Amino acid sequence: MTSHRTLVRRTALATTAGLAALILAACSDGGDHNMGSMGTDSTPSATAPAKAEDEDHNDADISFSKEMIQHHRQAIEMAGLADSRASSKEIKDLATKIKGAQDPEIRTMSGRLTAWGEEIPADMSGMGHGMSSSATGMMSDDDMAKLEKASGAEFDKMFLEMMVKHHEGAVDMANTEKSKGSYGPAVELANDVVTAQTAEIEQMNKMLDES
Repeated sequence: MTSHRTLVRRTALATTAGLAALILAACSDGGDHNMGSMGTDSTPSATAPAKAEDEDHNDADISFSKEMIQHHRQAIEMAGLADSRASSKEIKDLATKIKGAQDPEIRTMSGRLTAWGEEIPADMSGMGHGMSSSATGMMSDDDMAKLEKASGAEFDKMFLEMMVKHHEGAVDMANTEKSKGSYGPAVELANDVVTAQTAEIEQMNKMLDES
């Protein structure tokens, strides 16, 4: 009887030990699996990619933005005179189009200058002072005074002649930016200026021919 009980006890202990070994092995496999999952989640591929840095800009981009802001301001000032002085509805419509296109571009270029740590040119338009700009095609104080005094057909002709010259200056500036600028969005804006203002020059020259 004693031998039989001893045998049963040994069998039970062996079975218990075997079960314990199986449980430990299972726990060990599960732990390794969980750690592996944590490692995968923390890899760079699981994180959001870093944003690309803005493109570099150069002196040409800065000069273009500063000078074109002043240039646009004067064009808007000239266009504003058409509301009360022009006799042609076509000229009034063109003036409205010019203001609608160039005002947002001024805001865009001003934002870029601020982001680059550059000063935005002071707004001297409508103050009877020179625009303090080397931009080509700009009207002098005398030119602006003559335009302000004109009205009717005289204003129409003077406005078209001056705005053609003004636009030609803007196109020259934009072409310089296209060839020398390095900041993509500024070059794209320059391209838009060339396209839009070249078309308006053709329109205004046609209006002059018909007047």
